[in-house]
Amino acid sequence: MDDGSPAGWGLVEFGRSLTSLSPRTVEAYCSDVAGFAGWVERLGVHEPADVGRSEVRRYVAHLTTRRYARRSIARKVAALRRYAAWAVRSGRMPADPTVGVQIGGIDGRLPRVLDQRDLVAILEPPADEHEPEWRRRRDDAVLELLYGSGVRVSELCALDAGAVDPDRDTITVMGKGSKERRVPTTLAARDALRSWLAVRHEAVDPAAGSPLFANERGRRLTPRDVRRILDRRSPVPTHPHALRHTFATHLLDGGADLRSVQELLGHADVATTQRYTHVSRERLRSVYRESHPRA
Repeated sequence: MDDGSPAGWGLVEFGRSLTSLSPRTVEAYCSDVAGFAGWVERLGVHEPADVGRSEVRRYVAHLTTRRYARRSIARKVAALRRYAAWAVRSGRMPADPTVGVQIGGIDGRLPRVLDQRDLVAILEPPADEHEPEWRRRRDDAVLELLYGSGVRVSELCALDAGAVDPDRDTITVMGKGSKERRVPTTLAARDALRSWLAVRHEAVDPAAGSPLFANERGRRLTPRDVRRILDRRSPVPTHPHALRHTFATHLLDGGADLRSVQELLGHADVATTQRYTHVSRERLRSVYRESHPRA
């Protein structure tokens, strides 16, 4: 996309400003803004400076009548908010037209949080005498990291053995937008990692390089491999990302502040982290209803 399509919107410069986001997200945001620009042009609005709150609200209504999923609408509005903030800073817009625009909940869904029974089944399964020892140790370490450190599955699969710092009980993760962060590990994850590293050489093919985790073929673990690990352990169908959701929610339930959880999760925008506060409130309501005799 050159800077003249759509004219005057500066999408090339906008895309370059999104240094904290992955290339795929940058492409999606620019595409979403271009779609909005094309839509308002049909209304006679040709410059970003002429966009007002009414145009943004009409666009959300248009997407809704076209039966877009609320999640898709939310992403498009998020792109517009990001663009508007940049446009105000760069002088292309006199004010942010997305302020006050609401789209409601996203399909009424909140991140699923695993209960204690499910966590125990996943993290502390009964011994299986037919399971190879190296695989048991690997699976323990994988799942303890997903829950104990809240890393994304893609981040976990990309870890090299050198990312583990046993002296500081941390791992160094490469997140979205090639942003590096250091994440603490729990005592259980530390012990599981030490146990796995003691037998890692038995499972990793030397030709695979230095991945922290390997699959049955000796190659770097993939997200699909992680899903298989969880399928073997979980008593109910569970996505690996549920462990990340549970990590964040349990931290907030325990009193952690939102900014700290944002940093641990590697979220560029605190608004992404805020949805976990909704989960915590729902959990509190549920506990109240179930526990109070007059609730």
